[in-house]
This record gives sequence, C-alpha cells and structure tokens, in this order.
Amino acid sequence: MRVLVTGGAGFIGSNLVDRLLAEGHEVVAVDDLSSGAQGNLATALTHDRFRLEVLDVLDPAMIRLTAEVRPEVICHLAAQISVRKSVADPVHDARVNVEGTASVLTAAHEGGTRKVVFASSVAVYGRPATIPVPGDAPTDPRSPYAASKLSGETYLATFRALHGIEYTTLVLSNVYGPRQSPDGEAGVVAIFTDGLLGGTPTVLYGDGTQTRDYVYVDDVVDGFVKACGTVGDGRRFNLGTGIQTPDRRLHSLIADAAGALDKPGFAQPRPGDLPAMAVDPVPAYEGLGWEPRTDLSTGLKNTVEWARSRRR
Repeated sequence: MRVLVTGGAGFIGSNLVDRLLAEGHEVVAVDDLSSGAQGNLATALTHDRFRLEVLDVLDPAMIRLTAEVRPEVICHLAAQISVRKSVADPVHDARVNVEGTASVLTAAHEGGTRKVVFASSVAVYGRPATIPVPGDAPTDPRSPYAASKLSGETYLATFRALHGIEYTTLVLSNVYGPRQSPDGEAGVVAIFTDGLLGGTPTVLYGDGTQTRDYVYVDDVVDGFVKACGTVGDGRRFNLGTGIQTPDRRLHSLIADAAGALDKPGFAQPRPGDLPAMAVDPVPAYEGLGWEPRTDLSTGLKNTVEWARSRRR
C-alpha cells in the first residue's frame, strides 16, 4: 500500500511513518518543517520506500504531488495544534486547519485516493457532560482550534458524499511518547520530562487535581494503521484509555522514572482549562479492532529513557 502522511516529520507523524515502513508499505511524508523536524525521520530516510517532500499542504504543489504519487490512503496529521494560538490568531488557525484540510481532500480527489484518515481532537467535545466522553457525544467547540478540527470532520463527510472518498476520524486524547517536543502547550509529559531531567522548575496549574487521559504514541499509531484498511469507514473513534490521571500523579510518575525529586511548583489555574477529561475508547475495540496496550508507567519510562538518550 502507498500511504501519504501529512505532518510526517512531526511527533505522531514520524512515528507513524516508521511503523508503515516497518510493515512494508511505501510512504511519502509531506511536512513544511515549521514544527516537525527532519531528524525525526532519520531512520525513514534510509529506506528506498520512503520519500520526504518539504511542502506546505496549502501549496498548489500538494495537488500535483498527490496526482503524481497516487496514494491509496492519506493520513492527515498536519495542523496548527495550539488552542491559545488559535484564540490569538483565528484566521491563521483556519487557514492551516480548515483550508489545509480542504486542500488535502482536493488533492486526495485528484490523486484517486481511496481513504483519508484524519487526526481530530478531544477539543471538539468542549466541556462534556459525561466522562469518559462517548464517541457520539455532542460536539461543543469552544476555541477556534476546536472549531477548525470539527470543520475538518465536516469536510470529510462532504467529500465522501461528493467524490466517494472514504474517511475515518480519530479523536486523539493526550498523546505522549518519544519525539514529543517540550515546547508549547500540547506536551505536558514532554515538558515535565524535560524539566525533571534538566533540573529546571516544573509547574502544576491549580492544585494538581486536574485530570487528562494519556495515550502512548505507539498505541495511537496502531489506530492509524488499522484505520488505513477498510474498517471504520465514515466513522469517528476516540483513541484514548478512558483513564483519568491527575496532574500531580503524572508528575510523580515522571519524577520516579527520571530519578528526580518530585517537588513541582504550583501556579494559578489557567483560564479555560478543563478540570477533567477522558474519552471512551470502547467503540474502537470493535469498530477498528484497536485498544490501548501500553500502561502509563511503561510509556512514561520509555519516554524518559528516550529523552535522556537525547541529552547524552
């Protein structure tokens, strides 16, 4: 199978690229390297079944590339992922996430692509009434970022109706693991790991009882690979564990894995932060044949060891 991965030099994208290559597929990665890093693809670049195109998905060349490559599946992970940046500059967020998705779907149509697998976000659920959040929960976007992701889901359904392009939407909870950057708001595991290994202060916002659902990147990659097949067409699935982990416990687990003192600082809660979040992944068990396999302690140990190796 030939697969095109947008955002292929990013945290999740590069891990997906490596898995697809390991399973014998041909892979083209598209990334403008604005947040991804070519170093994430060091192993992939040694394969003769891999090709990296440094390209913005909004570039008209995206359509020409897809018409040339004719991928059977596109995994669309390229995105602007910062909620706060989306609030500060909603036009830029819409350009990258809404226009970018429309560009990828147009390219998929021109390239004869069978299916698009789309990375969405728990942000589309807003402040859910039920936790873990079921996959059929009402959407309630409360940021331009959430609105742009939900718009992407709508575009998928539209292109399916117009052109017969199948899709599967994967709603990702808090993904963590090797290659996640400690820069920005989206990687608290990476931020804590970087601080604890480097001996710099770590901070919890609020009293440490805020919870999130942490899912290991290898498990998320499993979901994307399964969705590249014929299962899950036209459906949305939550990829998470359904387990709520408080910030304070997360910090303790990372400190233990890093062999560091478990003494975070505390700051005022940030406006807009949810007090709790977890998603219900059970529908993915039957609909995708997927389930999370990596427990949090093991995943954090793997992540810390990778981060430590980068410091040597």
